[in-house]
Amino acid sequence: MLDDIKKTLWATADKLRANMDAAEYKHLVLGLIFLKYISNTFSARQAELALRFADESDEFFLPDASPELIVEELEDRDYYKAANVFWVAEGARWEALRAAAKQPDIGKRIDDALTVIEGENPKLKGILDKRYARAQLPDGKLGELVDLVSTIGFGTNASEARDVLGQVYEYFLGMFASAEGKRGGQFYTPASIVKTLVAVLAPHHGQVYDPCCGSGGMFVQSEKFIEAHGGKLGDVSIYGQEANPTTWRLAAMNLAIRGIDFNLGREPGDTFVKNQHPDLRADFILANPPFNISDWWHGSLEGDPRWVYGDPPKGNANYAWLQHMLHHLKQNGRAGIVLSNGSMSSSQNNEGVIRAAMVDADVVEVMIALPGQLFFNTQIPACLWFLTKQKKRKGEVLFIDARKQGKMISRVQTELDDDAIKYIADTVAAWRGEVDAGATVVEYQDVPGFCRSVPLVEIAQHGHVLTPGRYVGAEEVEDDDEVFADKMQKLTEKLGEQMAKGAELDASIREKLGGLGYEF
Repeated sequence: MLDDIKKTLWATADKLRANMDAAEYKHLVLGLIFLKYISNTFSARQAELALRFADESDEFFLPDASPELIVEELEDRDYYKAANVFWVAEGARWEALRAAAKQPDIGKRIDDALTVIEGENPKLKGILDKRYARAQLPDGKLGELVDLVSTIGFGTNASEARDVLGQVYEYFLGMFASAEGKRGGQFYTPASIVKTLVAVLAPHHGQVYDPCCGSGGMFVQSEKFIEAHGGKLGDVSIYGQEANPTTWRLAAMNLAIRGIDFNLGREPGDTFVKNQHPDLRADFILANPPFNISDWWHGSLEGDPRWVYGDPPKGNANYAWLQHMLHHLKQNGRAGIVLSNGSMSSSQNNEGVIRAAMVDADVVEVMIALPGQLFFNTQIPACLWFLTKQKKRKGEVLFIDARKQGKMISRVQTELDDDAIKYIADTVAAWRGEVDAGATVVEYQDVPGFCRSVPLVEIAQHGHVLTPGRYVGAEEVEDDDEVFADKMQKLTEKLGEQMAKGAELDASIREKLGGLGYEF
């Protein structure tokens, strides 16, 4: 049912967009969803407090309190701060904006509300995008958008409403990424790739880091994974960085709307040059950095302590990302990174030397080749690297060729479904000796055409190339036990029948065309 609601909301929101560019429009829509979330959360806390003030068994009980005193207490900020709820002043609350939705100055009222909320909550400083007064929407459309967002979670209790808002926000992010096409990939990693990374890494505690976090999808999926496996929100600490200021805001809102505490650094900034978390050593690192980025180098990076395995080429950041993540990994931590397929075999400008050093140091754990057409923004085939400094199986690398595991979901896009993701994750877990109850793979074994555990010596013999297809071999073809001569006899008989039928059809066509005076 919620899926239908999300689709209906999107169709309506997209219609209201008129001729506005999706890249601009997304900030209006997502900002309003976030504003409603903040207001809903505040109202839910207020309703909870009102009940507790009247409950004799509650520590907040106010004996003989007049209605005026209760109203005054409900406006005490400390009650909200204690529950990690953003304070929303009366004029900035959603209902006030909804009541003014048809007013010609609704854009300015929204901007003013955001300014007030930001002033009252230092955590939101620089995050709320105040662009509503100058929005290039036809008259009345912004008010209609406010009315539409008002329906999200309407009629459910406060807790359910917040969850619905979070899911709608995530759904809209994906739909905007699809609408923007190539540009969409700058802030959104397709859900099936994120799920695969998270399922293989299995983050369950400690510090989770994404040095190019986009809109924060890796973090949201990590929290979902933890909750699905019996953990709770807050079992991990979130650290991220993002260079694009508008995307940085999207990430902060995406995390806040789910009640996830986070540290995205003091400001948006380049991860290599303005590292916001220089002393961080994370338990888990997940990242989808921009592929093959050429203009990343800065003179200050010469001799950087992160380049343990060799100086990365100045014209391609792939091996800078890999070494940055190893640098920020705890001794027993794990990292999962999405990179282009070229990263597995390139020998240009020192890349082959760095890869060989990483393989020989035994920090490469698993390599996965992905299906094509997974991304909105590029047709470049991609792979997943999994790194760790303390491998369960030393001296070996697990190669998985998942190129045939994808399913087409549209004419131009593929995804890995939940069954495929579970099969991949269970294969890795079995290889590590970490099998869970309900696993599809209980004991690891090589599967021709899909997976193989390869010793480092053999990898060295192949020039330290890490392409899974080179190692997993060909898929076994099922033998039907039929003798070749008998099979060939049947096939030639069938071919003869089909050729005879073809000759009959040719003659029939000639006869009919001849009857019409078109002989040949």
